[in-house]
Amino acid sequence: MITSAVVSSKRIPATIRHTLNLESGLNDGLALPFVLFFLVLATSAGSAGIEALQLVGETGLGVLVGGGVSLVGALLLPRLPGGGLRHKYEGVYALGIALAAFGLAEIAWGNGLIAVFVAGIVLALTRHDIPASFGEFNESVSATFQVITFVLFGALIVDTGWDGSLARLVLFILVALVVARPAAVLLSFLGIPMPFAHKLFIAWFGPKGVASMLFALLVLSSGLADRTLVFDIASYTILASILAHGLTDTIGSNWLNRRLVSDGSLP
Repeated sequence: MITSAVVSSKRIPATIRHTLNLESGLNDGLALPFVLFFLVLATSAGSAGIEALQLVGETGLGVLVGGGVSLVGALLLPRLPGGGLRHKYEGVYALGIALAAFGLAEIAWGNGLIAVFVAGIVLALTRHDIPASFGEFNESVSATFQVITFVLFGALIVDTGWDGSLARLVLFILVALVVARPAAVLLSFLGIPMPFAHKLFIAWFGPKGVASMLFALLVLSSGLADRTLVFDIASYTILASILAHGLTDTIGSNWLNRRLVSDGSLP
């Protein structure tokens, strides 16, 4: 999830908005196998090798099922009765493919989340008109589910509380938000011909924590000894990210707009 003012503002260059959207989407799918893998290593002492192989199998099945379902759906779209669907209904069609990929992958003992991630990539590659129509449909649907997700997650944070050192928690959050993320993003931009102001803007803004919520809940539901501690730290880091980025999205957009005007990029 990205701050709405950043992505919806037409004053922000399309390249920046696309980069932030792309980063958010890739984080969800690419990080999940690693999170699951390290959870297996942490919770399976004697059978870590077997569990790791099972995880590889589930991931592979998820990739195959997601790609297969999406490819079939893309090929069937123009062959539906009546010559296909109207543009405004293609977003619903894409959501149906995602749900089908998730369900079939879970039935086949694959990873449903990986299947949905791959299905989205394959569908976008095979049907270039789908992303735009799904984006329009997704605005209202995702907003509803995001509200529900944040409410439930907020209730969990209140229920768990925090019994550790407040100073250490604050220090960790500051390092994560102000040092670790900006440094990682700026490092990834080395050699990319883009104005530094754009890179700095992208380094500060970005995913607000929906995928991180899932990862934290996966840890909480595992047999890890310190699962509650990990969940609590992740929860408050996500909460701080929501507040910090949410309160600065308009300020950041205005700052970037002034830089663009001063550089002559905008009239």
